[in-house]
Amino acid sequence: MLIPCLACESRFGPDEYFNACSDYNRGLDLVSWTCPRCGNRDDLRVLPGELGFGYPSRGRFDVHDRLRVPGLRRQRGDLRLDISLDRARWQVRTRIRQPA
Repeated sequence: MLIPCLACESRFGPDEYFNACSDYNRGLDLVSWTCPRCGNRDDLRVLPGELGFGYPSRGRFDVHDRLRVPGLRRQRGDLRLDISLDRARWQVRTRIRQPA
C-alpha cells in the first residue's frame, strides 16, 4: 500500500509515511505530517481503516477527505498516538508546549 501526499502526489510506503509524522494533538485528535519530498504540512486524523484529512475549526477537527488504508489501527495514549498496520507499529508523541 502506498499513501499519497495530497499536495505533490508523491507516494510513500507506510513506514516512510508514518515516520514523517511529527506531533500528536490529543485535544483535537490530530497528527501533523510533513511530506518528505515537497515539505507540505497536513493535519490528519488516524481512524480505523482510513486517514481523515481536514482542518481545525471552532475547537475541533473537521475531516473533509478520507483515504482508505485497510488494516490501519490506532490506540490513544496520554501523550502519544500508537498507529499500527499489519505487524508494523509507529508512535507519534505529543510535543510538550512551553508556556509563553
